[in-house]
Amino acid sequence: MGMIIQEIKNELKEHSDPEEKKKRIHWARQYQEKPKLYGVPSPIVRKISSKFFSRVKKKTKQGILHLGEDLLESGYSEERIIAFDWAFRLRKSYEASDFQLLEAWLKKFVHGWGACDDLCTHAFGAFIFQLPEFIPKIKEWTTSANRWMRRASSVVLIYSIRRKKHLGSIFEMADALLTDHDIMVQKGYGWMLKEASNHYPKEVFDYVMRNKKKMPRTALRYAIEKLSPQLRKEAMKRE
Repeated sequence: MGMIIQEIKNELKEHSDPEEKKKRIHWARQYQEKPKLYGVPSPIVRKISSKFFSRVKKKTKQGILHLGEDLLESGYSEERIIAFDWAFRLRKSYEASDFQLLEAWLKKFVHGWGACDDLCTHAFGAFIFQLPEFIPKIKEWTTSANRWMRRASSVVLIYSIRRKKHLGSIFEMADALLTDHDIMVQKGYGWMLKEASNHYPKEVFDYVMRNKKKMPRTALRYAIEKLSPQLRKEAMKRE
């Protein structure tokens, strides 16, 4: 198993681009992040992920997830993308026992908004879509001291709401995060509401109007972004 991990690392090194690395580090600093990078453009990382998954896909699910964890341990953003991608490719075989691993990955390996959103809108989001009985466990994250856990509590539901599921849980999570002071959490639950507005514009508008006095303006702006101009104008009025 160690051999294939080394092959992945070697291929990533071959495709590293100093300019790409410089650009991504500069961009990450705007969010007070310090990523560990090879400097490989994301489309190439995705191709490498697909290439190597074809070689491991006949292994057991646990075997593939263990390989993913080996990649995550390196701390490199590109290896994290591959690990999360492989976990998402296994979504048809998810079972309740996988929650513990996915949550452990979130706690241990997610240190920025890109990693949070990648894991939560794909692998973890698909898990919650399939096993919604874990939503109460997700709600526990809303009180975490870890800002990425709190952001994840909303972003993880985006996969479901895009498929018109779990609307009630969307509003419960928004309630729990409503006055959160952290801008990345505000943007996270605002994004969740924005995605919900694609299918349920009236419900999202009504929610915003009920809560706009307490809702941070950042979250509000995200939530109403896809509503009609008239509804956006109404929601933005200060009372």
